[in-house]
Amino acid sequence: MTANFSFPTNVRFGAGTLAELPQHLLKLGVSRPLVVTDPGLVPTPAFKSLEKIGGGHWAVFAGVHPNPTLEDVMAATGAYRAGNCDSVIAFGGGSALDVGKVIRICLKRPEQPLLPFDFGADWSGLAPCITIPTTAGTGSEVGRSSVIIHEGRKQVIFHPSLLASLVILDPEVTRGLPPKLTAATGADALIHCIESFTSPVFHPPCDGIALEGIHLIGRSLARAVKDGNDLEARGEMLIAAMMGAIAFQKDLGAIHSLAHPLSTICGMHHGTANALCAPFVMQFNAARKPRLYRRVGIALGLANPDDAATIQHVGDLFREIGLAPGLRAYGVNESHLVALADQAWADSCHQTNPVPVTRADLHALYSQAL
Repeated sequence: MTANFSFPTNVRFGAGTLAELPQHLLKLGVSRPLVVTDPGLVPTPAFKSLEKIGGGHWAVFAGVHPNPTLEDVMAATGAYRAGNCDSVIAFGGGSALDVGKVIRICLKRPEQPLLPFDFGADWSGLAPCITIPTTAGTGSEVGRSSVIIHEGRKQVIFHPSLLASLVILDPEVTRGLPPKLTAATGADALIHCIESFTSPVFHPPCDGIALEGIHLIGRSLARAVKDGNDLEARGEMLIAAMMGAIAFQKDLGAIHSLAHPLSTICGMHHGTANALCAPFVMQFNAARKPRLYRRVGIALGLANPDDAATIQHVGDLFREIGLAPGLRAYGVNESHLVALADQAWADSCHQTNPVPVTRADLHALYSQAL
């Protein structure tokens, strides 16, 4: 058996590390970054801190949507050119980070459409990019991919060159994240770790990383939701989210295949969609592969970590942070199920689910989650 392992991104972690940004830009040999973010962040103290560090001299693109589109990418690319920029600071949640990383592809070959993406092209020498997450969820800051909506579907643009030049994980930046978003993004990080660990793909380093991510989230997520000023919990969630993204280079599972269409068709936050689908998929998997979640339960600190106890604990944690089951509460109903199941079946994540699924299984899981 052969396998390739890598997670090479440089990471700077700790409260107050955002203030080091000018010296990092200097080391990269750049001075005119484009800050890519979303409109909701602009009035926040976190963005004001970034703005103060830049002295008001950095160009800003703040037009990223919660589920970023190809139009967002092209508009940000235009802002980079208009500002005569030489680098990118991607600042925000997964959406802003994804757009910030991928505009460098458009800048490298402006004559070539981004989608369909040419995976085989030489994408070396992209503009430097510093990623600074303001949420602890997607882990996009250390990812080598971006997820962009085009023609009503989420499309993955993947290439090692998309890795950031530097990641800054500053828990101070996440201090003002509202409880609802802290919960949703944290649920996303937990599902990344659980699905990565239980995926049948062979990648032992990612298994260990996923288990430690589960451990950190188990002891920190509820604390971060309840007290946004708990910097220890905020910091552990940032680390765990990063670990989840490193781990899921091993691949994901059916929870993500169900969650992706809930965003594109129903506009649901990705982390919320994961949380609402997770218990049903975990029950489906455990019924066909007993003891699948035992080590997940151990990582969560359970005294009796069998499948049932682990699944119950995950569901209870989601309820505790305000993510009770029931897709109907988010506007999903029976009329959506056919389209949802069609997109879920077309999504590649379920191909590495720990047990095989059919389109009919995915439809039934949506029905159960209603």
